[in-house]
Amino acid sequence: MEALKKRILAEGQNLGKGILKVDSFINHQIDTHLMYEVGQALARRFSDVGATKVVTAEISGIAPALATAYALNVPIVYARKTRPITMTGPVFVEVAPSHTKGRDVFLMISAEFLRPEDRVLIVDDFLASGATLMALVRLVEHAGAALVGIGAAIEKRCEGGREALAALDVPIVSLAVITDMSDGQIVLS
Repeated sequence: MEALKKRILAEGQNLGKGILKVDSFINHQIDTHLMYEVGQALARRFSDVGATKVVTAEISGIAPALATAYALNVPIVYARKTRPITMTGPVFVEVAPSHTKGRDVFLMISAEFLRPEDRVLIVDDFLASGATLMALVRLVEHAGAALVGIGAAIEKRCEGGREALAALDVPIVSLAVITDMSDGQIVLS
């Protein structure tokens, strides 16, 4: 997706150690027009998988997942990192390492909103090592739901996440692929 690639090159900052700062349009301030385009692009790529829900992780995945779910006309469910008092029933819980926080985080989804009959498309802001996405996959599996695809706005191909997810045998789509972040650079394919 050319608009996303242009924004990454113009505003993205390589902070080293695999961290790409895109706070000006995805991770802190959200460019709603760009996220709408991201959602439309992902929805086109997954229009034939029969998704009934889009699942993501709190908080950075919400913008691209919401836009995709809106375009597909299905609900979005986001895995929370803390359990609110309103989450009273059974809960599916997984642990995922957070690259930006430097520690593990818990991801949880209420069984009320993820059911065995659901066909789930996972959408996140990044596909990097695949660890967060695999935690979301495990949440889908705990619910007995069917995983029908994985989409990401940005993929850091150099971190090997695509290979880690390949055994899932579902379509994996990234809209902007970074192939190299060494020496402070950002190289897109």
